[in-house]
Amino acid sequence: MVAVDESASLPVEAYSVNKIAVATAVLDTVDRGRLALDQQVEVTAETVTPGGDGIFGLAGAYPSRVTVGLVLANLLTVSDDVAVRLCALVCPAVEVNRILVAKGFPDTSVQPVADSPRFHLGTSTARETHDLLRALVGGTLLSPASTAFVLRSLRSPVAFTDGIRRTMSSAERSRIATKAGWFRDARHEAGVIFDTAGTPRLTYAFFAAGQPRADDFGATHPAVQARARLGRRLLDLADRLAAREHPPDSPGIHG
Repeated sequence: MVAVDESASLPVEAYSVNKIAVATAVLDTVDRGRLALDQQVEVTAETVTPGGDGIFGLAGAYPSRVTVGLVLANLLTVSDDVAVRLCALVCPAVEVNRILVAKGFPDTSVQPVADSPRFHLGTSTARETHDLLRALVGGTLLSPASTAFVLRSLRSPVAFTDGIRRTMSSAERSRIATKAGWFRDARHEAGVIFDTAGTPRLTYAFFAAGQPRADDFGATHPAVQARARLGRRLLDLADRLAAREHPPDSPGIHG
């Protein structure tokens, strides 16, 4: 059941939300045996994004080598921009886009950079991002191991906490797999909310543009506070849905 559907099929710059799609393509390559999480890639000074988000740019020791698994973990948690460039070394833009089309997401794509192995994060729609997440938790997008990798990363304590998870406890935050992306006048967030038993209950994709300085909102900004209030309501709704399916005296509940 869809609760809200507003401009859901409008392609927009997805920014870091599309890192879920990039990870999907890389892990699909892993699932097909063409790549391994313990395979190493080289981080060079040229690979590092000046002033970009993440930890690779903070290390200052290059060249160095890291595993594909570490790259993906940084891509999905602290949203490392260098990780995008490293993903492009093992799964180029043409391959990322081919995989996404084959999986049924033609409006979700990365943008190749001319005369370079790099790519920009490209566009998506709220609907396709929502559907991609539903396919992920439904087990039809990736292998069980790769599915667990993505969800474990997005639900981790170091994943994005300045959106719908903002005012929640650590235990509550761990029930939400979320990814955010923002730049200039846009601020997006998408994810899945689980009940206390680990069952996915709600999927959301909020793509919002036209907000002045959306990439520099402070803690007291009305949009940040509204997103936090919405998160609390969605978490409570997930609990109510779980209780409705399994009331406290239900013999179907197992410890």
